Amino acid sequence: MKFLTILLLSFATLTNAQKAPEPYGALPSKRQLAWHDIEVYGLIHFTPTTFENKEWGFGDADPKTFNPTDFNAEQIISAAKAGGLKGIILVAKHHDGFALWPTKTTEYNISKSPFRNGQGDLVKEIEQATRKNGLSFGVYCSPWDRNNANYGTSKYLAIYQAQLKELYSNYGELFMSWHDGANGGDGYYGGAKEKRSIDNTTYYDWNNTWGITRKMQPMANIFSDIGLDIRWVGSEDGTAAETSWATFTPLPPEGKNVAVPGQANYPQSPMGIRNGKYWMPAECDVPLRKGWFYHPTEKPKTPETLFDLYLQSVGHGAGLDLGLAPDTRGQLHEDDVASLKVFGDMVKHTFANNLAVKATVKANNIRGNAFGVAKLLDNNKQTYWATADNIHTAKLELDLKTAKTFDIISLQEYIPLGQRIEEFNIEVFENNEWKKIYDGTSVGAKRLIKLDKPVTTSKIRLNITKSPVCITLSEFGIYKKTP
Repeated sequence: MKFLTILLLSFATLTNAQKAPEPYGALPSKRQLAWHDIEVYGLIHFTPTTFENKEWGFGDADPKTFNPTDFNAEQIISAAKAGGLKGIILVAKHHDGFALWPTKTTEYNISKSPFRNGQGDLVKEIEQATRKNGLSFGVYCSPWDRNNANYGTSKYLAIYQAQLKELYSNYGELFMSWHDGANGGDGYYGGAKEKRSIDNTTYYDWNNTWGITRKMQPMANIFSDIGLDIRWVGSEDGTAAETSWATFTPLPPEGKNVAVPGQANYPQSPMGIRNGKYWMPAECDVPLRKGWFYHPTEKPKTPETLFDLYLQSVGHGAGLDLGLAPDTRGQLHEDDVASLKVFGDMVKHTFANNLAVKATVKANNIRGNAFGVAKLLDNNKQTYWATADNIHTAKLELDLKTAKTFDIISLQEYIPLGQRIEEFNIEVFENNEWKKIYDGTSVGAKRLIKLDKPVTTSKIRLNITKSPVCITLSEFGIYKKTP
């Protein structure tokens, strides 16, 4: 009887060791997991505002102003792809109200311009070039409309919702429906040059408006200051906080009662909220140039700057949304194309060779064979090493066999089970002793650690010192930045 009891206990322990850990906290949806895989994408601004050399159009530009001399969607998207971008969001209508597709909702649209002799659909051309190049496609349709005579009245909401329905119906599956907090002000408004104010807590009826998104485009991540899927990081600098939680609880700012786009708890946006109510990772949006629209006096950011932004956005578990601004030809300027290409090559070549791939890995705890340490080096985010339920701290030691020189360390949690790790440090074996080279907090979807200077060692150790539950880690990599 005693032997049978021991056998049953052993079997129960073995069975539990092969069982996946219980999820922790808010979890990503299928559409959010797909968004995490994209990492870097672009936001294209190209309206009559481009031809006025302004940042925001007033809504009074003649449609004939929109007349690119040599529009080339393939050139724009090919340059984006060379830069490593995996998605494109087109500003189908900016605040000026000019629609880049032949909409039925307003006369202020591309059919009234000389583009393609009034027969064009720029949204369709960008969408087709995007899909041809294997990138995901999304749209932004500004809720503020500085041209529409009905803006500010009860009639406008139906117009805005009809525009979203057209975009959701005619351009295939979208990976994002992008929204911002621009909410009224000076405009042309059908000729009434005046300032119009709205109550942004109620005017756009976001619950029902985003209900349209969910119904018509269930895989489209809704982005805004408050999510629902992706939150704004709170600035246009292109960076997230070093401690970065993918969970968030949207709250109204001090003195306000409702959290809506244009009105949220921005001080908490860069870092997120540990144990927030929702899985709502940050998007770090930043223009490639100084402004979102093309201006001939501006230059694009250098590849080095872009790489640094990549480390501080994607490398902090967020997404990098890079603003692309076609010029008056309807193409990306040669300087932009060159900067994107070098940046894309820098990321691709740097992370092509994991110097730890042939290492021998030892862990102080393994949940079971299905969650062994080999999963850390298999270049597969769907597999992971895990500890037993009662093990909330852990040590991983990698023997690299020979000395390797590196300056970037990459860690990835298995985020379908939530964000778990709260504190860790990294040591290298140097002069016959362990030397700590980094103290960290969050990991999440991806944590890229750029060391101040390259390190050469044959052994590296990861110490996970704080987690509320058992640990999961899907990937461990060490890399040398490649110019």
